[in-house]
Amino acid sequence: MRRVTFRTWRGFRSRLIRELIGNVLFLSVLGAATAWSIEGDNLVDEIDPMIGAITLSGYGGHGLGKTFPGACTPFGMVQISPDTITGGDNGPGYSYHHTTIEGFSMTHMSGIGWYGDLGNFLVMPANGPRVLEREKAASPFSHTNEIVRAGFYSVRLDRYGIDVELRAFPDQHGRYVFTYPANPVSRIQIDLARRIGETNRWKKHSRQSLALEDDCSISGEIHCDHRDGGWGHGHGLVDYTLYYYARFSKPLSSFGTEGSPSNTVFWTEFPTTEGERVTLDVWISYESVARAKELASRWREEYVSSTPWRDAFERVKVKGGTAKQRRIFATALYHAFIDPRKIDLPGQSRTVFSGWDVFRSEIPLLTLLYPEVVADTINAMAGVMQSGKRDTLPVWDLFGCKSGCMIGNPLIPVIATAQEAGVPGVDYGRMLDLAVATSERRGNSPCGYTPGSLSCTLEYCFDDWCVGKVAERVGRKDVADRFFARAGWYTNCWDAAVDSMRSRSGQGNGWLEPWKGETVHGQGTVESNPLQQGWFVPHDPQGLITLIGGRQRFLSRLESFFQKAPEDFLWGDYYNHPNEPSHHIVFLFAEAGRPDLTQRWTRRILDRAYGDGVKGLCGNDDVGQMSAWYVLAALGVNPMCPGSGRWTITAPIFPETVLKLWGHELRVVAKGAEDARNEIVKSVFVDGQKIDRHWLTTKELLTAKAIEMELAPAGGE
Repeated sequence: MRRVTFRTWRGFRSRLIRELIGNVLFLSVLGAATAWSIEGDNLVDEIDPMIGAITLSGYGGHGLGKTFPGACTPFGMVQISPDTITGGDNGPGYSYHHTTIEGFSMTHMSGIGWYGDLGNFLVMPANGPRVLEREKAASPFSHTNEIVRAGFYSVRLDRYGIDVELRAFPDQHGRYVFTYPANPVSRIQIDLARRIGETNRWKKHSRQSLALEDDCSISGEIHCDHRDGGWGHGHGLVDYTLYYYARFSKPLSSFGTEGSPSNTVFWTEFPTTEGERVTLDVWISYESVARAKELASRWREEYVSSTPWRDAFERVKVKGGTAKQRRIFATALYHAFIDPRKIDLPGQSRTVFSGWDVFRSEIPLLTLLYPEVVADTINAMAGVMQSGKRDTLPVWDLFGCKSGCMIGNPLIPVIATAQEAGVPGVDYGRMLDLAVATSERRGNSPCGYTPGSLSCTLEYCFDDWCVGKVAERVGRKDVADRFFARAGWYTNCWDAAVDSMRSRSGQGNGWLEPWKGETVHGQGTVESNPLQQGWFVPHDPQGLITLIGGRQRFLSRLESFFQKAPEDFLWGDYYNHPNEPSHHIVFLFAEAGRPDLTQRWTRRILDRAYGDGVKGLCGNDDVGQMSAWYVLAALGVNPMCPGSGRWTITAPIFPETVLKLWGHELRVVAKGAEDARNEIVKSVFVDGQKIDRHWLTTKELLTAKAIEMELAPAGGE
């Protein structure tokens, strides 16, 4: 939690009281909690949502973390957060380097680019003359007046002298609390038309409505049309309707709307006394106003003392580590638990599936800790295809959009990962049918590659291997054999003449010309260059080693690839941790017989690519993928090849961890982890049995009671 100082006695006094009340509630919850066998407090108190909350470019290619600092619940629909900017490539709506706040909206996405989306129901408290345009009504603020912690955010608006508190609750509920100075004309204004990724400041196609429910409540709908912008500046084809029910603690005696049905702003005005607190509770739904009102009718004030984040963090407890490591780890776990979020959209129960990113580490992490979320996500994404919204499984999903971004068929490795682990609640036979149909409609062409695209060719080869694994496990040998053969097509992209993977052209067996060198971006690669993308053969590392020229040559090239990366691991032409195509590469050392190099470089990435400040993420968090990579590597495992059931061993940074996995507890003990020099895993025992390999199996993780590792310095010093 970030605690700060305040400039005025009134602000200090009111916040001090709130902090004292919060501490009393915390102590009550802590006293009632069941004691764990591992000593120490719940990691939730070490979360800092400000880590990564900046969109400033120039620090890593596509900018930094792009997380939001506001309040949310685990996998919940509400992310109530401050907004400092609208439009541009500012997906979270907030960036630490900005100096003014436009308002506070109910919905956000974490760590995304492509201009972002959501940011609906923008609320701004004010006083004095009525100024309803959000840009003109914006207020300066100071970071010294921000308090951020899991489920809570507060700030002072300097222009108005108003203190703002934001809380998120389960049941699709967000709460605004405004503490006003004395003023004959204080105000709450709500911009119903605002959308983070909008292209049209004044909407032409979107619509909003508002109805007075009683003297304290309003309701209505916000229809967002992609022709006014949104995901991908509208190219994501995301249309949705958000329904709301809002209840004010102050009677609506003076109120009105301004604008048009496509650009509606609501306001209510009232006098306030010094330090008067006015509350606005909002329930949202993607189903109907009636649904939002139903949720409000079930609300009880005692829900304020609920602890969803504390409950979620009961699944992971660690002992030891430095204060910085614990802060980074706790926040990474927090960011990994934001999405895929639960929604009540008819026919779709979950969304914000950043497939190309999250199949690598995020989904494997959730498979261990939240298998029910993984099952629900698979079924929801399959439902998008089965409903006819798409003719293939989604690559990137937001409300079942007809378009998305990135490449490959990433839901297929998600299905393979869940199936291998035995995640219940999924019809894997039906998923195989959808995966086959998807690969045949959007996959490599019969010529054995995707013309003009090395990235697509390699991604589709891995996806086809995953189809083969799913088919093999459901007893469809004919399908498995066909797709395993397709998975080997990656060899078609090796050009011995340039000693590199390379994009094929659409002309016979020719190459995409001209060849500019393996470190030049583009050339049929997506957010990468041929050197970075060329390592992506996670399903057949031994085949890749042979293709490159054998073990020694492979290791030499791999070491050079890492040695040429910048010390801080920011965006570059070699190992590029800010972007997902590089995330598996460090584990290839182990596949070539050097697990010690995997462990040494993994520790360097943990130490240098992540931090505990606002610039603590070296690249976009991408809906939890960057964070999940850290969590798994810090715990001591990470999957190089999702769906294989193999988890490459890394050196844990904590001496002791207890994980609640599928209803049982797994204790991981890392002897020597308290010494930062010990970054090599010398030995591994699973329930007392020594493991002489560089990986653990999913079965071992899900059934073992204890994993014990002994760490040592590099070189056996």
